[in-house]
This record gives sequence, C-alpha cells and structure tokens, in this order.
Amino acid sequence: MRRTRFAPSPTGSLHVGNALSAVAARSLGDWLLLRIDDTDPARNVPGGEDELLRDLEWLGLEWDEGPVRQSERRERHLEAGAPLGERFDGVTLVREDGSPTYHLASVVDDVDFGITDVVRGNDHRPNEALHGRLFEALGATPPEFVHHGLILGEDGKKLSKRAEGATVAQLREAGIPAEAVRAYLEELGVPRHDVHYDLPRIRRLAIDAMGALSDEELAARAGAPPELAPALRGARDLNEAREFAVQILEPEPVTLPEEARPTLERFKELAGGDPHETIRELKAVGGNLRALRLALTGRERGPELWTVVAALPREEALRRIDAAL
Repeated sequence: MRRTRFAPSPTGSLHVGNALSAVAARSLGDWLLLRIDDTDPARNVPGGEDELLRDLEWLGLEWDEGPVRQSERRERHLEAGAPLGERFDGVTLVREDGSPTYHLASVVDDVDFGITDVVRGNDHRPNEALHGRLFEALGATPPEFVHHGLILGEDGKKLSKRAEGATVAQLREAGIPAEAVRAYLEELGVPRHDVHYDLPRIRRLAIDAMGALSDEELAARAGAPPELAPALRGARDLNEAREFAVQILEPEPVTLPEEARPTLERFKELAGGDPHETIRELKAVGGNLRALRLALTGRERGPELWTVVAALPREEALRRIDAAL
C-alpha cells in the first residue's frame, strides 16, 4: 500500500503549486495523511488552517487521516530525536528554545505514520539527502521521494501568491468552478519540469465544467431558481452566471425613446409564444433587439435574449415593457 501525505504550512489560502502537490499525492497514494506543518510560529497565519481545509474540501480532495498538527507532536519529535542530539550532519534539529525544526519533525512524522512516498515540489529537492540520512539514523527505511516541477509566473520565477489566480481562494472568488481547477491540476499530473501557469487554460476548463453541470446544480451555484438555468448556460464562469441571474431577477429601470415602441408593441403581441420564434420574428422584421433587452433587463449585454424571454412569466415581461415605454 502506498501511503502519501500532504503537509502544508498554515499560511492562508492554498497556492496552486501546493494544490498541485496535494492532487499529485492523492493520485499516487492509496492512503493520504493531511499534516499541518506548523512548527514555525513566525510563518503561521491566524485562521490559516481553516482556509487550507476550506480550499481542499472545495477542490473535492479527500484524505484518510488528519489533520495532524505537528505542534501537537512536539514531545514525540524531541523524544525520537534525542539520540541524535541537537545537531545532525551540521543541521540544527532542535532550536535554542527547545522546539524541533522542520527537518526533525517532518522525518519523525513520516516514520510514525508509515509514509512510503513523499510528493513535493522541486524546491524541496535539496532536503532529500539530509532527510534520507535522518530516516536511516532513526532506524527507518527512507520513503520514495517524488519531486515535481514548480508552477512559474510570467517572469519565469516561482508563481507569486500575489499573481492573478495564484491561490485557490482567488480562483473560487473569480467564479471558476472547482471542477475546472481540479481538472487543470490533474492535467499537469506530476510534471518533471517547471511549468508556466496557464490561467487561460483554467478559464477554458471552466466553460467545460459549467457545461457539464445539470440545470439544478448550475442554478444552485449561481444562487438562482432552476427555471433560469437556460439563461445561465452562456456564462463563462459562476460570477457571470450570477450576474445573468441578477439581470433577469432585478432589472435596472429604463425609459426608452419613442422609436423603440414598434418593436416593443410587436413583442407584446408575440409574448407567450415560443421564445425562439418570438426573437426570430422580431429579427426578421428588423426589430430593435437592443431596445427589447434594455426593456427586459436594463442592460445592454447579457444572456441570450430568447433565454431572458423564456425565463420571465408573460405578465412580468409585459409589465417591464410598459414600464420602459
């Protein structure tokens, strides 16, 4: 059985590079431990662990044990490391304040939880030899170390947390469905080399993910009633879907000029019939479809016009037309 672990520090929302490690560890292992590496108080952010857990759950990533906090296993780390002393191969294992360093805590935890495969970014590669010797010094067999390429920004350096879409929370707030983020990370797999972050690819996957949602699920995520689902179908992300729903449910008041009247009067005659046919007929006679959209939603752009017509009860559509005139 391959036992893997994902061991983030509680520094706030998950960086997409860390999310890649999590998805890779989940796919490579039969069993996954979630471990919170909180041995360095200076790096820990209040509420950081809650943010991490929310991100992982949103991504649909499940673990078999945890979260295990390293800070709660301090005595065990010091007990296991006692025979090795405070330094090992020139590296500090126990700080002056008596707390274990990352190197000691990480290896002891991997031994105790029987981790067979450690999946992490290439920036951890320099630790591999030291950790291997630490495992042997503790009388344990080192795990397989699997290092993957880093996700780079446009500048060719490791993607900054401040870059657009660099954290799971940013992607969620941008209206990207979780399925799209997970699909992108699974596409990357365990890259041997560094990869440039492809946010446009995530946006394309978002459109696919939106298309795969049922009407009920799409409407629920947009906070809209199910009958609005056809109108939400043209949205490129969940934020746009929410905006489309607002357009239909909460129209902006408008007053249209007299030249809009013929189109709107003709619409009133056709209202209640097939929405596709209604729009097709108005188009055929050169109707002012911009004026009709403005009358129904108060906006110049939005979901396909026939879907707006389909979503509105006939009486409500007529009320909006009369109000605009």
